[in-house]
Amino acid sequence: MILLLSTAIVLGGCQAGKTTDSDSAAAGSPAGAEQEHHAAGDTPGEHDHLHHASGDLREVTASIEELPTFLDGAVSEMRTIYALAAQVSDVLEYMPCYCGCGDSAGHQSNLNCFIHEIREDGSVEWDDHGTRCGVCLDIAVESALMRSEGMHLSDIRAAIDEKYKTGYAAPTRTPLPPAES
Repeated sequence: MILLLSTAIVLGGCQAGKTTDSDSAAAGSPAGAEQEHHAAGDTPGEHDHLHHASGDLREVTASIEELPTFLDGAVSEMRTIYALAAQVSDVLEYMPCYCGCGDSAGHQSNLNCFIHEIREDGSVEWDDHGTRCGVCLDIAVESALMRSEGMHLSDIRAAIDEKYKTGYAAPTRTPLPPAES
């Protein structure tokens, strides 16, 4: 059912390899530099919006249970996939993304398309990249579905690598999952 939800979302492709005027301006800043912006009405520190040099919007929330405000106008399926990504972060951190975001946005895994970082205090820095990329969404949903069916991380990884090895961008440089017993 989750897989059907993701296919119902009509999205444009990732922005990998495309440059805009704002990307060009950001390129002049140090690599990985971020600029902080606040949503209207928010107090500093509450729902901080960060624009990454890649063009991705990032937002910090108190926990994985609180989705970012950049999803407020999104279809319910998108919100569901972001919540799902948070629930299976331990899976997605070992799944590569094949949309080109490793090169264009510096992502290390499919998890980074949704979550840049889960901090020690439990707060989450979300990434809006997944809102614009069907490949990211599909990999997350497929990985979660396979895990819910009891598949081991290494088998999920092999299935994702096999499915996306041809006709997609180079994968992110994602570490292999640890051995499971």
